[in-house]
Amino acid sequence: MAPRPLFLLTDPEHFEVCYRINPWMSPAAWSADRDAFRARAAAAARELRRALTEAGAQIETVAGVKGLPDLVFPANAAVVLDGRVAPARFRHPERQGEEPVFRAVFEDLRRRGLVSEIVDLPEGLFQEGAGDAIWDADRGLFWVGHGPRSSPESVDAIQRTFGQPVVSLALASPRFYHLDTCFCPLAGGAVLYYPLAFTPPSLEALRARIPEALRIEASPEEAAAFCVNAVNLGTEVIMAKAPASLKRRLAARGYTVREVDLAPFILSGGGAYCMTLRLDRASRRRAHVLAAE
Repeated sequence: MAPRPLFLLTDPEHFEVCYRINPWMSPAAWSADRDAFRARAAAAARELRRALTEAGAQIETVAGVKGLPDLVFPANAAVVLDGRVAPARFRHPERQGEEPVFRAVFEDLRRRGLVSEIVDLPEGLFQEGAGDAIWDADRGLFWVGHGPRSSPESVDAIQRTFGQPVVSLALASPRFYHLDTCFCPLAGGAVLYYPLAFTPPSLEALRARIPEALRIEASPEEAAAFCVNAVNLGTEVIMAKAPASLKRRLAARGYTVREVDLAPFILSGGGAYCMTLRLDRASRRRAHVLAAE
């Protein structure tokens, strides 16, 4: 029996939208109905957890920390593959306080045998975790985003740290500030992406590696709904409330969409993928080793 996927989530107790470091963030909207948004955020986090567990996942939970509201987006905390963890280096001071919190979490996971090692990325660059370094299991490579948050130098750093092929994708819009907001590989080789989020050379590189039959181009409406920021487990795709157009196209390809009302988190510029960090991703090389053991 295959092991169950393992995800890291954060308790949203201290989540709020109280600063603005991306165009989606709306502290004014949050403060206008703070108590209602807190209740909705707690309900949304429970529903996301339920969706993941019903899809077969195991969950590890990080305690929230007052004053670090974006701790609820652990996808940005690290890149993880084959048990190796490369902790993030955040660009904005508002998120840099998350670094020691997540390091302590990863040290605990290492002691418990849930990850094997922690490797620091080079000094002097920014790299915002799995939000900007997305593992494509079907192609056996990392798609590495850079521009608004992660440094261009992070592309080579990811390649050296994990010893896997990488494809560099420059992001063109501050609205799509992490790769995970506009790019989502799906099981079976299809890729859901928003073309206008990429520079022309990066869009060309993307299309050169993904056959047209496997490309699913999100519309502006679908991208703005944070539906590209999705978690995929087999044929199930867990995402924010989706336009009917996207649900039809995914269903036609054999995927089942499970929607979660993530509106409070979208006020901070995050969706389903942002709210998770998968800990058990394995390269083909590692999978062969495990199969032989």
